[in-house]
Amino acid sequence: MKTPRSTKAEQSARSKREFTGTDNPRHLRAIAVLLRRPVPREQIDSIAGCSNGPDLIADLRRRGLGDDHLPCERIKFIDRDGNLCRPGVYSLTEKGRRMVYAWMAKRKQGGAV
Repeated sequence: MKTPRSTKAEQSARSKREFTGTDNPRHLRAIAVLLRRPVPREQIDSIAGCSNGPDLIADLRRRGLGDDHLPCERIKFIDRDGNLCRPGVYSLTEKGRRMVYAWMAKRKQGGAV
């Protein structure tokens, strides 16, 4: 699968560590829940309305959040068959939350999306 090219805004965000934002409804649903609580990978799919949650998260990371502000913690879990598994749980760090809130404030004032 080809990796999409980064836009100039996304490249600039990486250098400044600023969330460039989005108007994608799937991104917005994922952001809304991540601002409230950590979310397991499987739930991201259903909440955002997509079938590839990790790709959606990767896109949000490319938009400025990066792995350091939108990490995935692997937890130990026993599945329904009694097997140990290591599902991923996504969360926003405090800095990640501030970046999203700053983008939301800018957006509300009529700034760039």
